[in-house]
Amino acid sequence: MTSGDKMNQLKLITNSGEETENLGYRLGKHLFSGAVLTLEGDLGAGKTTFTKGIAKSLHINQIVKSPTFTIIKEYNGDLPLYHMDVYRLDDMYEDLGFDDYFYSDGVTVVEWAKRIKEQLPKNYLEINVFNLSETKREVVLIPHGEQYVKLCEVLHDE
Repeated sequence: MTSGDKMNQLKLITNSGEETENLGYRLGKHLFSGAVLTLEGDLGAGKTTFTKGIAKSLHINQIVKSPTFTIIKEYNGDLPLYHMDVYRLDDMYEDLGFDDYFYSDGVTVVEWAKRIKEQLPKNYLEINVFNLSETKREVVLIPHGEQYVKLCEVLHDE
């Protein structure tokens, strides 16, 4: 917590892929219709593993894989999950209709979101995943907007 009792970021450590997935699950239990999460970080740090945990919390029974070559994968569960990987995008993103996902009734997870930063909504949860060792990760959540501050506070208090 920072001055004014507002959370400006939450840092968490996971020690295995299973713990990273579980952190995604814990977060996913508190997500809401229209939630937008951005995932940045090291290659192989566990961004898709984290997303698998979110999918489990939404009762999605499909296998979640990185949408590296398809750009967007859609999954049906308690809330729809829109999983994007925009790493390979160049200037064609304008044709993809990101707003249709960002302002939808589902949860949108965007890997490598800095590549489309100007397209992101004003409010979202930025998640950065860093390799600390072969299995240990630092997961930093940075809320942009009051709903996401509250989300981080709930996660912090669990």
